[in-house]
Amino acid sequence: MYPPELVKPMQQELENAGFTSLHSAQEVDEILKKGGTTLVVVNSVCGCAAGTARPGAVLSLQYDKTPANLTTVFAGVDVEATATAREKMVPFPPSSPAIALFKDGVLVHMLERHHIEGRSAEVIATNLAGAYEDYC
Repeated sequence: MYPPELVKPMQQELENAGFTSLHSAQEVDEILKKGGTTLVVVNSVCGCAAGTARPGAVLSLQYDKTPANLTTVFAGVDVEATATAREKMVPFPPSSPAIALFKDGVLVHMLERHHIEGRSAEVIATNLAGAYEDYC
């Protein structure tokens, strides 16, 4: 578990852009049962989360089509919520950071850490925008 004062600014970066932080398994289940499109960002303290994953997810919201629900879980903090979100991301192995798009509770697009590392926020945003075009 990371200290709250360490992760708060990292959580707020997404919350300030309209993401809802999910802290329990029940919250993850409820949002995915809600239907429609849901983006789940598995947030992390690592450099690629700070440098590209969070900025890329936020930047992806500038396009015409975007997910109806914007959510995030924090690996190492929201342990129960992260575990439940990762269960929904199978067959992909656990990855932090990661960005998943669900439609009606079904995983339709996934960016694992290896898709995020070494790529710019703009590349991630463009990738997500393509998925939004297809599914939102």
